[in-house]
Amino acid sequence: MSSRAPAILVLEDGRVFRGEAFGSVGETFGEAVFNTGMTGYQETLTDPSYYGQVVVQTAPQIGNTGWNDEDDESRRVWVAGYVVRDASRIASNWRAKRGLEDELASQGVVGICEVDTRALTRHLRDKGAMRVGISSRTTDADELLAKVRNTPQMAGANHVGAVTASEPYTYQAKGTAKYTVAALDLGIKRNTPRRLAERGITTTVFPAYADADTVLADGPDAVFLSNGPGDPATADHQVALTRELLRRGVPVFGICFGNQILGRALGLETYKLKFGHRGINQPVLDRHTNKIEITSHNHGFALKAPESGEFFDTEFGRVQVSHVCLNDGVVEGLTCLDAPAYSVQYHPEAAGGPHDADYLFDRLVELIETTKGAKADA
Repeated sequence: MSSRAPAILVLEDGRVFRGEAFGSVGETFGEAVFNTGMTGYQETLTDPSYYGQVVVQTAPQIGNTGWNDEDDESRRVWVAGYVVRDASRIASNWRAKRGLEDELASQGVVGICEVDTRALTRHLRDKGAMRVGISSRTTDADELLAKVRNTPQMAGANHVGAVTASEPYTYQAKGTAKYTVAALDLGIKRNTPRRLAERGITTTVFPAYADADTVLADGPDAVFLSNGPGDPATADHQVALTRELLRRGVPVFGICFGNQILGRALGLETYKLKFGHRGINQPVLDRHTNKIEITSHNHGFALKAPESGEFFDTEFGRVQVSHVCLNDGVVEGLTCLDAPAYSVQYHPEAAGGPHDADYLFDRLVELIETTKGAKADA
């Protein structure tokens, strides 16, 4: 077995972890966050919402199922860096085409292994997500720390333009095409249009800075606001677009970043969570059904809960905080009661699971049909 180069990880508060190079040899910087998922590392790495972030995996061994050509959630790996404890040197899965480390190296992703990820995760949980650097070029902690402290913060970062599509494209419905949806690509995952296609929906994906007239040019039955990276407080264009959609009575469904966009359009503010929600085991209460769902999350920002509690009034009518995280009370979803719009902060499309919330795509079909029926009766 070939030996690995020594590597070092330095957090902006000066905490140092030493290990070995994993993936590409080099140097990288970003925001250190941890993901508690026990599976789905390929989906995590290719999720555009992780742009600008160095992901720490809490699962002790990563890479044992290799890398396949089916599970990518986008066109490339987006994480700024990758941190694991035990990097499996053997890939054992019938779908694997190559090893995880080979894929990271080929895409130039700098990582580090043989790190005490338990200690690192506990530190981030206690101190909060923070800037970090990984280097397999130098092991000088002071030198790397100076560079880390000179990198931009995640708060105030606008990363949508870096991950969005350059041109519109269409994902066809499976079977009989029933409806059409225009999706705003803020960092969309491939499994979203797949889930819509299974319900007879053809999805046209638009770049993040498309205007309302462009998005609505072909008369879509609804508009989808996707997940994505960065600070939602910077997404003024998308908020203005959403307000215009609400004024026109167009059905709207948002996920993750899209939930924050809808919330801002309805007058709520956003804030940065201490260390965020990232994993596949988050309990969320759906107030529509009073059921608890185990859900997949990936967000470092959240909507500020309205002072009035579960219900609040807006320019577009009454709105319900329809979903809430049972771990910390964070707003996890909104439902407009007087307008055809709803959103969730978590990921019902999660390819690595769980799929408790997959019904939310059925809810979009119901919303489209209800809106069409109301227009026909008017």
